[in-house]
Amino acid sequence: MSEPQKKYDVVIIGGGPAGLSAGIYTARARLSSLLIERGAVGGQIINTEWVENYPGFTESISGIALTEAMHKQATKFGLETLIAEVKGLKITGKRKVVQTSQGNFNAVAVIIAGGSDRQKLGVPGEAEYTGKGVSYCATCDGPFFRDKPVVVVGGGNAAITEAIELTKFASKIIVIHRRNELRATKIVQEKAFAEKKIEFLWDSVVEEISGDTFVEKIKVRNVKTGKTSTLKVEGVFVSVGSKPLTGYLKGILELEANGSVVVGNNMETSVPGIFAAGDIRSNSIRQVVSAAGDGAIAAVNAGKYLGE
Repeated sequence: MSEPQKKYDVVIIGGGPAGLSAGIYTARARLSSLLIERGAVGGQIINTEWVENYPGFTESISGIALTEAMHKQATKFGLETLIAEVKGLKITGKRKVVQTSQGNFNAVAVIIAGGSDRQKLGVPGEAEYTGKGVSYCATCDGPFFRDKPVVVVGGGNAAITEAIELTKFASKIIVIHRRNELRATKIVQEKAFAEKKIEFLWDSVVEEISGDTFVEKIKVRNVKTGKTSTLKVEGVFVSVGSKPLTGYLKGILELEANGSVVVGNNMETSVPGIFAAGDIRSNSIRQVVSAAGDGAIAAVNAGKYLGE
């Protein structure tokens, strides 16, 4: 790694709602602030076609539009943005060095808002057919499955929202869930149950994905009876939860068993001057509004830390 580059008061890792909210607050407080995002600014919510529960919007707003507005607002106050992957975090006294694919960046305070990544099924064929019928984003890949039968694996808000999104393209959507009822909120469930294209396969898990060049079929097992069956489908959309992106923080910060960052009421971590916000922190409810609130709390307390 190269020597640290430009010094900042605050470096924010992650450009989702938590990171963008933090950036608005730190930049507006006239703290020199750098936001580092590994992909597209906005985080996972940019894959959400409509957000209906963010305060102040009586009509639905797309995830892209919402986070674009947040980024524009933060940039207006002076937030700098860098597209790079964070590789490590080094602590030297009160200084923190954020190591990235674009070099190193020195800060007094760090706000970790890197969110989470989609969990994999871990079954034969999943890796081989990723991009060839296996997808983790209906908004991104739905148009490729026009008039084709697909399955969505999962039963939470993300999975059912994906299924609803796919009704625009697929000929049939089968939701496969390992339980006999959905975990999604009632209003999302109601929309799904009202869709004629969506069917449900309860108490079931995917055991194998197979085909020739592209996905052609999947093997499904009923968890109660043990009986297996084969479904002919051309797409498998996986939405079975997420995993915090904290691999580079092991041994540096206190983490939960699932990898989420342990924080206190002020979003402070086990290391002074390092804060965590959004989906990446312990006990997150994984909502846009709570992520934005986390970001604000982390930013305000990062400012207090700098003042000390």
